[in-house]
Amino acid sequence: MGTSSAHNDTQHAKQLGDGKSGTSVSDVRLSGDELLLSADSEITPTLSVVMPTLNEEGGIAQCIEWVKAALEDMQIYGEVVVADSSDDRTPEIAAENGAVVIEPDGKGYGYAYLYAFERVRGQYIAMGDADCTYDFKELPKLLNMVRSGDADMAMGSRLEGEILPGSMPPLHEHVGNPLLTKFLNVFYGAGVSDAHSGMRVFTRDAWETMECSSTGMEFASEMIMEAGAKDLEIEEKPITYHPREGEANLESFPDGWRHVRFMLVNAPGYLFSAPGFGLSVVGVLALVLAWSGLEIGGAQFGIHTGIGGGLLTLAGFQLMLFGAFSTVSSDPVRGASDPFTTWFTKRISLERGATIGSLVFLGGLAYGGYLAVTWVTSGFSALPIAVADVVATVAVVVGLQMVFGSFLLGSVNA
Repeated sequence: MGTSSAHNDTQHAKQLGDGKSGTSVSDVRLSGDELLLSADSEITPTLSVVMPTLNEEGGIAQCIEWVKAALEDMQIYGEVVVADSSDDRTPEIAAENGAVVIEPDGKGYGYAYLYAFERVRGQYIAMGDADCTYDFKELPKLLNMVRSGDADMAMGSRLEGEILPGSMPPLHEHVGNPLLTKFLNVFYGAGVSDAHSGMRVFTRDAWETMECSSTGMEFASEMIMEAGAKDLEIEEKPITYHPREGEANLESFPDGWRHVRFMLVNAPGYLFSAPGFGLSVVGVLALVLAWSGLEIGGAQFGIHTGIGGGLLTLAGFQLMLFGAFSTVSSDPVRGASDPFTTWFTKRISLERGATIGSLVFLGGLAYGGYLAVTWVTSGFSALPIAVADVVATVAVVVGLQMVFGSFLLGSVNA
């Protein structure tokens, strides 16, 4: 860095007090241009604003101006880091307006953020799109929540704020975003109103705690999932959502499905264990009713109930095994913690599981053999109870599932 630039940094730092630690101005106010730091500045920024760009030449300059206005309002030093993958004039315009432009060595919305977050210098990190949909002049109210310690991550809520006409398709506003937000709140305890708002501010420590790794559009969901799973404090403030500048890069249904898929595979308790437990309970109840011959409300449960119950029991037990395997083998954001998964993964060794499974298998086989012998000794005249055959068959199959499931779990944990 040249002598003139170093001298300017020193003067600015003196004007802001201890500028290198990010404290506020005392009596002299600096402009947004003076507070926006270049890549070679010796002053450490308080706030790093990251924008991923893909052909955003129509909006990038305005977004940087909004950031400058926010810095001037707060009187703190900041930097704008543009992670660019454009083939238009976006990087040139960004650099001309004072941004630090970097080029990720990989593709994807999430990867652009991952690449940029490794290179920012600020104590606090803000993120947002460079298409003018988010007004960065609203950053102060988010940053203040994080700086005060009221939140590890502050998010701007579009759904609780104002969505200007033409800013968001009705399908996204009334179906897509509320539904995805509901999923995240139920599965991961996020407790937010607009989980897919792209305007967020968080501490560097919070970012390191989240351990995100997704490279695609599901990165936005992963941040909330990780924050919820790691018990980070998330707070929201209403913001205004504006019509975008330029062409949209979002594909509604493919990108929406990527979010849903990512949420489901990282919550095996909801994807596998809970449905499996429900199916098993209903299946066993149906088997008991059919086998015992009980009548409820004048209704008698026979062979058809028994067959249905047997199928539900087998399917449910298999799903619960899937939940256990997924939790152990894939390191999901929120692993299954239901009683079966905890028992099977924490307290059952390969030998114990194989033994229990073998006993269930042999019990079912013995009961089936008893029914067959009874039929043969009667001269093939006394047919065994059909539901009893179903019970024996279910026991044999569940036993086999338990035996081989124990071996599979043992190989995964080896």
